[in-house]
Amino acid sequence: MVSLGYRQSQGDHALFIKHSSTGKLTLLLVYVDDMIIAGDDETKKLTAQFEMKDLGKLKYFLGIEVVYSKYEIFISQRKYVLDLLKETRKLGCRTSTVPIEQNHRIGSEESSLVEKTQYQRLVGKLIYLSHTRPDIAYAVSVVSQFMHDPRERHMQAVDKILQYLKSSPRKGLLFKRNDTLTMKIYTNANYASSITDRKSTSRYCMFLGDNLIT
Repeated sequence: MVSLGYRQSQGDHALFIKHSSTGKLTLLLVYVDDMIIAGDDETKKLTAQFEMKDLGKLKYFLGIEVVYSKYEIFISQRKYVLDLLKETRKLGCRTSTVPIEQNHRIGSEESSLVEKTQYQRLVGKLIYLSHTRPDIAYAVSVVSQFMHDPRERHMQAVDKILQYLKSSPRKGLLFKRNDTLTMKIYTNANYASSITDRKSTSRYCMFLGDNLIT
């Protein structure tokens, strides 16, 4: 990749960046033997260097579905959500309008232990899902605090997230084409909100143009 003029990102070692002398930008994201190319087409140069098969416009990658319109791109994990609900036998569960109760009091518990490996696997899948579902990010951050010692109350909170996902499996992120790419960052924090150790929780979101990117 370096011989073709690409520079490895220091923030993500699977990402390679190339700026041409004419100002054009190409991004390559590599995962095992799969590659996403974004920007100016360099497929021919890459094909000459590596054994590759062009699968066309990106539609699905690592559980993320991609849909295009003329001025927008929508990414979601609908199938991932439905598979998760099927795995946890929640396809027929009642739904919830929120992923976590407002003013919840979830902390370290003396309630019954739950199977640790199962809890960690479920929360890990929810963490991955939150990449396209920022609406569950806070709830997932709460349940992820108890991976080392999960209790029945914590599993109930996980079930609440699943019930919310059952009500909204199609939600995702919409990226619109913008003439300007102004970056905006919003932050917020609560004070000593944890009932376990009185630690505070910080939150932030970052927009590039009008698009939420983190």
